Amino acid sequence: MTVLAWYGIPSDCTSVERFEELKNAGFTHQFTEYPDAEAMARALDTAERVGIRLIVSCPELKAEPEATVRRFMNHPATAGYFLRDEPSADDFAELGAWAARIRATDDAHYCYLNLFPNYAPCETLKTDSYREYVNRFDREVPLQLLSFDHYPVVGDTCRPEWYENLEIFSDEARKAGKPFWAFALATSHGPYPVPTPAMLRLQVYSDLAYGAQGIQYFTYWTPQGDSFWDYQFGPIGLDGKRTVAYDRVRAMNQELKALSGIFVGAKVISVRHTGDRIPRGTKRLTALPEPVKVLETEGTGAVVSLLENKGRLYLLIVNRDYECPMRLTFYADESVGRVLKDGSIVPAQAYTGVLEVDPGDAMIYTWTKKRK
Repeated sequence: MTVLAWYGIPSDCTSVERFEELKNAGFTHQFTEYPDAEAMARALDTAERVGIRLIVSCPELKAEPEATVRRFMNHPATAGYFLRDEPSADDFAELGAWAARIRATDDAHYCYLNLFPNYAPCETLKTDSYREYVNRFDREVPLQLLSFDHYPVVGDTCRPEWYENLEIFSDEARKAGKPFWAFALATSHGPYPVPTPAMLRLQVYSDLAYGAQGIQYFTYWTPQGDSFWDYQFGPIGLDGKRTVAYDRVRAMNQELKALSGIFVGAKVISVRHTGDRIPRGTKRLTALPEPVKVLETEGTGAVVSLLENKGRLYLLIVNRDYECPMRLTFYADESVGRVLKDGSIVPAQAYTGVLEVDPGDAMIYTWTKKRK
């Protein structure tokens, strides 16, 4: 699975040691805006030595797209080409033309950008609704994949529109027949707190529950000199040294790597929610898949996602509360297994029917799909 460091190693810190540090934290890809094509080339050469892939971003990609693409398209470390971040609908025509020039030269690598979250006002989106914004983007800027950012934990609460964002975005990606990537926040800034392990798990597992095929972290390196947002305690801090977030992100990525076989290429069958109140724009769990006899939660509630991958079905149950544990009552027939965090499968009946799910954490169950 693609695990992208957004705002990664700065150009003036390019080194094998820094890219090894990035890889050791569980990242497979990096995005950084480089000052020129020469710096981009140096970073690609360095990343290749470590096994990291980069999304190309330098001023020459806009000024001379064909020549720049031809320069980098055959480099083993090239993953794709960055256009811009968070465009409005007024930008779609220009972006579509730019992407077309890149893809006419190299269609083997993707063009990439992030769309706004649904808490951006329509005046910013330049559309009448968020769904229209995503739909128009796909039609007018035909990229190979879709991506959006949304940072749900603000202060000591979770944005009420987050799961609605996942509902809309995953639905539009499914209808377009394209994979989508989503984010987890790794760096404190403005009203956003230093992420706890539970906050990271909640974001990553919720993204995966809706079918995300790539996980992105904002940011990896802590941005400097922004007095408005006051970035603090990213995985690599303002002094260039690791912070507590580095180890937390690394631990999350170790889980993600062990479980990625479940999620890469998975088809989402359904996503439902439990709890006294379910998030805005979502659907309540009212029926259980056949092998499952009982699924009940006590606490804030859960995301319950049913996925299919390579002849198996997977039931992902995510505790929506990043502060308090959730009591899960689960009974199923003997054909159902439980997936442990190392990716191994044991009989679900080996565990008691009443379990505690840690804040933001997930339980995964699996069984073989019955042939019709």
